[in-house]
Amino acid sequence: MQQQGAVALPPVARPGRGPSLTTTKPRRSCISAALPRLCRCGRRHFIGSSSATAFLPLLALPAPAASPVDPEVMLERVHPSRPEWYEKFYATAMDKFMKPYEAEIAEYKSKLFSQLVAAGKNILELGVGTGPNLKYYANADGVNIVGVDPNKHMEEYARAAAVSAGLPSSNFTFRRGVCEALPAEDNSMDAVVGTLVLCSVSDIEMALREIKRVLKPGGLYIFIEHVAAPDGSFLRFVQGAFNPLQQFVSDGCHLTRETGEIIREAGFSSLDLNTTCLSSAFILSPHVYGVACK
Repeated sequence: MQQQGAVALPPVARPGRGPSLTTTKPRRSCISAALPRLCRCGRRHFIGSSSATAFLPLLALPAPAASPVDPEVMLERVHPSRPEWYEKFYATAMDKFMKPYEAEIAEYKSKLFSQLVAAGKNILELGVGTGPNLKYYANADGVNIVGVDPNKHMEEYARAAAVSAGLPSSNFTFRRGVCEALPAEDNSMDAVVGTLVLCSVSDIEMALREIKRVLKPGGLYIFIEHVAAPDGSFLRFVQGAFNPLQQFVSDGCHLTRETGEIIREAGFSSLDLNTTCLSSAFILSPHVYGVACK
């Protein structure tokens, strides 16, 4: 499920790698859970300690690696074009049937997306889909948003959502693409946003490397993802049973991914990772959400 939604059916610092990596222990909660605080990357502390490193040899850092595969090549490799009727139907389904979910998740999104006001002007949204998140950018003046999605039929809905949110058409760009090879330059984005996206990418580790590649130093990755229920639970059993069907009908969406743990191990400089459950999602109920800092 590269596009938004699905139809329901931190460690020791390494030498030379900058500030210490810190994480907070996941907190399981319900919809009224406390929401994450603004991500602190520790850059000020690092800069303030520069005198202590004045006598260390200066090392030339290598430039960030560009995406290993051309975005269009990767698009066709991991998400080849589906039949026209299917992509149109899926875009329509996302627009019509995700409203109860969006209503319940709105409080989380409002708090998380409020951090974009201070994040910067250039934002890339993964799996922008029909644009349910675009209204949350309204308070971030002058933002330039690049919405990436493999389904070309999402563009019509996303542009309508941008207009409804009051975003000038010149401030929103839709690009066909996948998370495994993002159509953006190295260190070009102040923030990357992804909600219900990593459940359906073909290579989640590659997707996270791409997110880090396109983020500027200190840039924010804001995420909300549904994940596997706890081992041994009845819901985990149900998820396992329905996982093949879910992938078939929901454009590759996986029900049993441990996405939170994979994000934890991705090497962000800091991470605020939380868990919750949503009553409107049932089989997709367990969620992780938070903010990671490059």
